[in-house]
Amino acid sequence: MPARMEKTRHAGIYRRGGRYVFSYRLNGKQRWESARTLDEARKLKAAQTADLARGEFSQRSNLSLHGYAREWIDRYQGTGRRGFREETRGEYRALLEKYALTFFPEGTGLTELTPRTVADFIGWLVRRPNRSGGSLADSSVRNALKPLSACLATARREGLIRHNPAADATLPHRPRIEEHDEDRRPLSREQLAAFLAVVHPRHRLLFDFAARTGLRASEVIGLDGRHLQLDGESPSVRVRQRYRRGRVGPIKTRYARRDVPLASDLVDELRALRVAADAPVFTSSTGGRLDRDNMLARVIKPAAQELDASWVGWHTFRHTCASILFAEGRNAVQVQRWLGHHSPSFTLDTYVHLLEEDLGAPLEPLGVNKVRTSAPFGAAEDDLGITLESPV
Repeated sequence: MPARMEKTRHAGIYRRGGRYVFSYRLNGKQRWESARTLDEARKLKAAQTADLARGEFSQRSNLSLHGYAREWIDRYQGTGRRGFREETRGEYRALLEKYALTFFPEGTGLTELTPRTVADFIGWLVRRPNRSGGSLADSSVRNALKPLSACLATARREGLIRHNPAADATLPHRPRIEEHDEDRRPLSREQLAAFLAVVHPRHRLLFDFAARTGLRASEVIGLDGRHLQLDGESPSVRVRQRYRRGRVGPIKTRYARRDVPLASDLVDELRALRVAADAPVFTSSTGGRLDRDNMLARVIKPAAQELDASWVGWHTFRHTCASILFAEGRNAVQVQRWLGHHSPSFTLDTYVHLLEEDLGAPLEPLGVNKVRTSAPFGAAEDDLGITLESPV
């Protein structure tokens, strides 16, 4: 037997069980809608009354979130000029299933999502443990919300909901604990030499290459022979694709598209590999592409532990390259372009810990030998004792 409707202090709004309901007439028929809270019901009823008066009301969708989201992810093409990568589609699908469609029950209607329920979802994400037992990082929470927000934005554009309840969601911004910043630690030249001495000889060139080019792990593994420009006066590696989640695809941004110079000894070693144009440069024992996680567990970590440097990981070699570039006097713009960052400021924010903090020696006179500070204001130039350097 359905729950009995009870009047509230607001005309036309009733409480039925744990929800609040109200009616309206559309095309001569009475229709009912419900909300989880009285305040939400009041706002919905007021919006519908105004829309009906203007002739702008369209009936709310009765689609479920689960059904719409799974249909949406198959056809979504993004909103920008660059479109929507198939790689990103796979990531969005996995994130939806793992988070949003796990938190919201199967029968949740698309129109039942509100800023409050989205806030509850974000709170659930913040409390959800990660693989190491800690809580999800703020960046992981943002990534988990992205596909849900994009899905609801599409539903709004298609007239299925009036607004996107995730549009103005407040995301966590928790202070980072910096005591254990080992992921950002570079290898010194001596440590790098020691690592290359103990790592499996089959992979020695790979890690030497990674540390001297600064390529991301996905970019190193995604290299094909055609990307090596080993002839001419300026040998280089052309970064044009990456290997991620078992698939070769284009690099993520236009800033990552770059040509990184190669030293002559690296050129000689790469030539000796005799890699075909369409074959991977660095391969597994079976000739296929390397598996990033497998390499970390079976190659990098054993060598790192032998050196008592368990903090070494894939990104260590990229940090090592940045450290050497700055130590050699390269400026922020040069390092940004070398590493494929989107801006010099991002490069500095990421690697500021690598820069020398000491202010250094005082500045010597700049084009002036001596200035007598006791000279009266307005004295002639000769009276001040200034001797200008002669022009070159």
